[in-house]
Amino acid sequence: MSDENRLVASTRSEFGKGAARRARRDGQVPAVLYGHGTDPKHLNLPAREFAAVLRAHGTNAVITLDIDGQDELALTKSVVVHPIRRYIEHADLLIVKKGEKVSVEVPVVVTGIPGPGALVTEEVTTIKLEVEALNIPEQVEISVAGAAIGTQFLAGAVALPEGATLADDAELLLVNIVAAQAEAAAEAPADEA
Repeated sequence: MSDENRLVASTRSEFGKGAARRARRDGQVPAVLYGHGTDPKHLNLPAREFAAVLRAHGTNAVITLDIDGQDELALTKSVVVHPIRRYIEHADLLIVKKGEKVSVEVPVVVTGIPGPGALVTEEVTTIKLEVEALNIPEQVEISVAGAAIGTQFLAGAVALPEGATLADDAELLLVNIVAAQAEAAAEAPADEA
């Protein structure tokens, strides 16, 4: 684990809206760390450094937290961002152990250009995987290069990174190749007045 994913967290003793506002004003993000049968730990994370980790590694970032001199490995489970001002309001973190498998949602990225007259429709933008906590892929790629109209890409047929297993339904439709609108309109009979 690199030092760029290392954050010094402080334990929170105050709770509620007022305490959360004061923490954010002081450049901190209120967070809760839970998992492995332990009591939840209420923490404050340095906002700027936490945001930098999320930008660099996405929402499935694994972070080493230094809590009162003790290291704890944590996976980002949810991040609440203010809808207008775009600052991080709160984060939920899950304790993970090295070698442990976790369930995460990974973005699906479509690459390539389909066959002539075809249009790509993304039915789902993320796929659920079970993967080792320290080897979470940033994305899963689907190549639609030259795909004909009517081609469908299902979750069960996607090439997954080594060590990852599918946690979604194998029949889940990820990408569908359909006829482009202009071509579909030309084939349809004209409406009579």
